Amino acid sequence: MIASHESSFRQADRARWAVLGAVIAAAVFMLSWAVLHRGFYAGYQIVDTPVYQKYGDWVATGQVPYRDFRPEYPPVALPVFVAPSLVASAGAPLEEYSRVFETLMAICGATAVALVAVTLRSLGASVARLAAALVFAALAPLALGTVVLSRFDLWPAALTIGALAAFVAGRERLGAGVAGLAVAAKLYPGVLVPLAAAWVWRRYGRREALVCGGIFLAVVAACFVPFVLLAPEGVAASLGRQLSRPLQIESLGSAVLLALGLDVEMESGHGSQNIAGTPGLVVGIMATFAQGAALLGLWVAFARGPMERERLVRFSAAAVLAFVAFGKVLSPQFLIWLIPLVPLVRGRRGLAASGLLALSLILTQIWFPFRYWDFALTFDTTLSWLVLARDVALVSALAVLVWPPRGVGRELARAAKRNRDRVGQAAPAAPATLVRR
Repeated sequence: MIASHESSFRQADRARWAVLGAVIAAAVFMLSWAVLHRGFYAGYQIVDTPVYQKYGDWVATGQVPYRDFRPEYPPVALPVFVAPSLVASAGAPLEEYSRVFETLMAICGATAVALVAVTLRSLGASVARLAAALVFAALAPLALGTVVLSRFDLWPAALTIGALAAFVAGRERLGAGVAGLAVAAKLYPGVLVPLAAAWVWRRYGRREALVCGGIFLAVVAACFVPFVLLAPEGVAASLGRQLSRPLQIESLGSAVLLALGLDVEMESGHGSQNIAGTPGLVVGIMATFAQGAALLGLWVAFARGPMERERLVRFSAAAVLAFVAFGKVLSPQFLIWLIPLVPLVRGRRGLAASGLLALSLILTQIWFPFRYWDFALTFDTTLSWLVLARDVALVSALAVLVWPPRGVGRELARAAKRNRDRVGQAAPAAPATLVRR
């Protein structure tokens, strides 16, 4: 009874620390957001908000997405484009739209940071671990730079960490619903769906897995089907544009080509600068295979191992890292997806991966946005090596997350030997001679 009371006190203490940490970290995140508008950060920017405003104004004036115009993003991305147009009024100056949009993204970012605390609370994290993860997430915008201000990626990032927090807390049906919203906001959270399916099936059985799968599909359908019925070609064109993007110049494959000084050409398209011609096509195909193989390996490895919450968190971070690091496209805003996930990982492994992620954020800011066009237009040698260093840092972070623990090979060998010994002991002795009857 005394031990039970002590356990309850410890849980209550952890809950108080998690709430306090979430509040403080969200406040620090908002302070970081304010700093991004001052001094060094207030210089040159490359923004996407004019595109968002165009979509938002069209919807605010009565046009139907995918039928009257074709946005390149899934349906649940649209609310964060439309809301600033409604608040600032359609046709307002870009400065007014941007101010509302940035406020909305700041709220999403602070929410994501708070959900980091919620997830760690469910994991029973220590105060030191909680503090380290929250400090990283709250200060990460300063390492990455102003790209966070004018991209909507904090919205799907908040939905993704919300879904993971629900699964870790044992709220699988809620997690399935939020995961559906995340996929309908930006497609990348789909890499977590096989992990979640294995998690629910192995822990709660086939019936619960089917229920959660039904919830996920119902949410995705509710987001997509109305637009599919109105404008199937528009929805197909939107998805096709995302899935058919060429090899972007910041991707790992492109960075290798440029760092080696190979003769390639840049071609703009799909909203980015890409490697043109046969080199871009061939390396893009190789990148797609590498990305698919890495994800498949992660899904299978997770499904075959113990269903522990720490493993779910680690493999979730690894899956998104694999998707980002090996993809044909690696825009700076993709790093936003990793900020709430990688710091969740426990122990030295988590610290090392978070350190490598921090390095990749800083390396990105060195050349984006300030020297991006030097890189894109002239393939500056120094910048090419910096981009490659950033991409290698991401691959290294992935390797840290998936590398087997020390001694695991020996332990598996010993377990296999014990199994063989038990089988041998249980088998009947062979007869000394065979008698033909």
